Amino acid sequence: MAFEEKTLSSETIYEGKILSLRREKVTVRNGTSYREIVQHHGAVGLVAVTADNKVVLVEQYRIACRKNLLEIPAGKLDSEDEVPFDAAVRELREETGYTADRIDCLTSFYSACGYSGEKITIYLCTGLHAGETDFDADEDLDIYEIPFEEAYEMCMDGRIEDSKTIVGILMAKDKLGI
Repeated sequence: MAFEEKTLSSETIYEGKILSLRREKVTVRNGTSYREIVQHHGAVGLVAVTADNKVVLVEQYRIACRKNLLEIPAGKLDSEDEVPFDAAVRELREETGYTADRIDCLTSFYSACGYSGEKITIYLCTGLHAGETDFDADEDLDIYEIPFEEAYEMCMDGRIEDSKTIVGILMAKDKLGI
C-alpha cells in the first residue's frame, strides 16, 4: 500500500481569480518534503453531438501553450459550491449557443493530480437546439462542427492535444457506439 502523506503545515503563496497556489510541508516515507499545489474549483467539458453525428468543437488561442487548440466547449465552476451539471448547461449555451434535451455525465477526472486538485466533469450533450452564443468578455472562440469519426481520428493521431477533449471524445464514442 502506498504511503499516505500527512500535511504538517500549509501556506497560501498566491490567491487569484481562478486558482490559488499553496505550499505544504508533508510527511514522506523517509522524513518530510514540500508540495506546491494548485487549487481550482473544477471545470466541465461538453461533448455536444448534433443529430447528424457531428461534434461541436471550439478553437481558441491558449497562452500557456502559445498556440490555438481545438477543444470541446468547457468552462470553470464559478465557485466550489457550484454543481457541475449547472455549469454544463451554462457553458454549452454561452460557448456554442446550443441547449440540449439530454445532458449525461460521462466521467470526472483530475486534470493534473501531481500538483492540482482540479477535477473536470465531462458531459455528453444530445438533442441539440441552436441559439445565440454569450461569450465571456475575454473569450474569442471559433466554433466548428466536425464529423464525430473525424474528431476521434484527430484525437488518435495527435491533432487534438487537449486532454479533456481526448477523454470526452473517447468516452462519448464508447457511449454512443459510433
